Amino acid sequence: MTDRPAGGPAPSVMHELLLDSPDMTAFLTEFTQKMATTLATDGEEVWCAVTLLRPRRSATVASSNDRAAALDEIQYVYGDGPCLTAAREHTVVHVPDVATDDRWPGYTDAAAAAGVASVLGVPFELNGEARAALNIYADQPHSYDQDAIEAAQREVALASSALRLAVRLAGHRDTEADLQAAMASRTAIDLAAGIIMGQNRCTQREAVEILKTASSHRNVKLRELAAELVATVSKGPASTHFEN
Repeated sequence: MTDRPAGGPAPSVMHELLLDSPDMTAFLTEFTQKMATTLATDGEEVWCAVTLLRPRRSATVASSNDRAAALDEIQYVYGDGPCLTAAREHTVVHVPDVATDDRWPGYTDAAAAAGVASVLGVPFELNGEARAALNIYADQPHSYDQDAIEAAQREVALASSALRLAVRLAGHRDTEADLQAAMASRTAIDLAAGIIMGQNRCTQREAVEILKTASSHRNVKLRELAAELVATVSKGPASTHFEN
């Protein structure tokens, strides 16, 4: 794979791309599509995807097209592969010829059957925010010489700061969503306890114990049982004062 453009999107362009994207997945999808176009040469197909590993979150995959996404799924089926290794170990992983590589038994056979001949995994620099790698697949063996590998590394380096910001923003959104869910759960439990207090003329502690006992006997989560009770009495779901 030779004669590629020497330069890719500058950092400022990557940040603009992030700002123009509705979420991190859209940003990564746009990035992989740009990378597939940049790295492709005449007569050779290239498929790109990004594997993103975040604490307590499943791997997120963005891809240049459906085939790239399907190729990434092969690694998830086997639980390992060049791109997962690149992300986890933060190292460039190069597979010049899938047919002769034995580092990931099972995976390489499946990848070859899917039309993959060579693979390149390049890690992003996320400074501990998460772990991620750009996954580049080609339909010809020995598609990546040293110049090609260095070109891919430059592109990933340019995108790293934007992705790091995207991961941070996504983390804030996740935290906000978790807090809202916790508030909604707490509201339902408090209201349900109040209903039981009124029905049984008991204390709040006793009401909560009644809820917990019923939750255990019915094998239903406490918050779900509480929401069910509130909905039955009020003829609608519980709501908090913080909802829009």
